Amino acid sequence: QVQLVESGGGLVQAGGSLRLSCAASGRTSGTYAMGWFRRAPGKEREFVAAISWSATNTYYSDSVKGRFTISRDNGKNTMYLQMNRLNPDDTAVYYCAAVSVSVPIVVATMSGQYDYWGQGTQVTVSS
Repeated sequence: QVQLVESGGGLVQAGGSLRLSCAASGRTSGTYAMGWFRRAPGKEREFVAAISWSATNTYYSDSVKGRFTISRDNGKNTMYLQMNRLNPDDTAVYYCAAVSVSVPIVVATMSGQYDYWGQGTQVTVSS
């Protein structure tokens, strides 16, 4: 089992920045692809960004491409999401997720592919 804990959410004005972290614990010795998803009020959970275990491959939704950057530090068992130029449409609960993979360069972009989820961290962007 892998446990995931998000942190770094908060209230920020439009145009501002936040950096989310996702700390993994438990059986972290394996090879895991990871990703970020979000759920806005009244909406379904949506994909935000994903990164391969090797960190060589990343993928972003069109809505955040060019503003958000996903990264990871396997030595610290932590994944990050740097969010710049935030706007009110980015307001949501952000979740990190992980899935065991056999190929280090695999990126997973669909929520159904993930086995482990964090509890989420709230991001609120005021206009």
